[in-house]
Amino acid sequence: MHPVLFHIGAILIPSYGAAAAIGVLLALFLTQRTARLAGLNAGHVWNLCVVSLFAALAAQRLLLVTINLRDLRHHPSWLLTLAMVHHPLLATTGALAGAGAAALCARWQKLPLWSTADVLAAPLALGLAFEQLGTLLAGSGYGIETGVRWAVTYNHPLAAMWSGTPLGVPLQPVQAYAALAFLTLSVFLLIWQRAMKQPGDLAGLWLMGTGVAVYITELWRDTVGRGALLGGALDGPQVGAIVMVLAGALVLLERKGPIEGPGVPPFRRIEGETAGRVAFEAPGEKDEAAHG
Repeated sequence: MHPVLFHIGAILIPSYGAAAAIGVLLALFLTQRTARLAGLNAGHVWNLCVVSLFAALAAQRLLLVTINLRDLRHHPSWLLTLAMVHHPLLATTGALAGAGAAALCARWQKLPLWSTADVLAAPLALGLAFEQLGTLLAGSGYGIETGVRWAVTYNHPLAAMWSGTPLGVPLQPVQAYAALAFLTLSVFLLIWQRAMKQPGDLAGLWLMGTGVAVYITELWRDTVGRGALLGGALDGPQVGAIVMVLAGALVLLERKGPIEGPGVPPFRRIEGETAGRVAFEAPGEKDEAAHG
């Protein structure tokens, strides 16, 4: 494949970075649409996305510096090319940092947490699809050796240098499988947004869908650097995928309490005049009825 998209003089434009950047831009623009559909302030959601994106990038770069600190001490100039290096922990670190920053930003801007998570679900899936396309081009997160006709073979030395990709070996294009799964999930979440029953449904579906996609595609990924549990029956991402599916199932459980979202009043439970009768009244209705 092609880890380098093109050259500008002596400057290399990596395929992974270009695909990820396109995915981020498309996801940002998509959040404007999903935010308006949910009745949220699109500007606040944009700010939240930018803050969480910078938090994720900063956490990933800090991890790379920490892992390669010994080499960087001897070769400080390597810091300029550190962004080209791929590591299995980068995605998890960036996701945790970005999610934490998004939650803090949502609280600061007084955005409803579950509704905001729903708004971000489809754009996140779209961004992941383009990220996996970038890994396919770069050779990162490569698949196991295979003899299928649609196998991919990497011959560029930078693929081996940046991602440890084996050269000249036909591999499963598992990154393409993952990209297709995330793209399908994004389309499904967009369609489902108008039909969801309660805030948090899209977030729960995103967690479950992403977990299933990660677990299945890991079956075709090379296990180098991904950890192993239960005698190799599971790797690290698969354990994370199981946690995501369970978390998504919990989120999808019917929640009690006020319905979240702009324009929907919080209803309170009141006792009716007749014994055993229960009515629901929005705040202010009782006063308006009395004055009327």
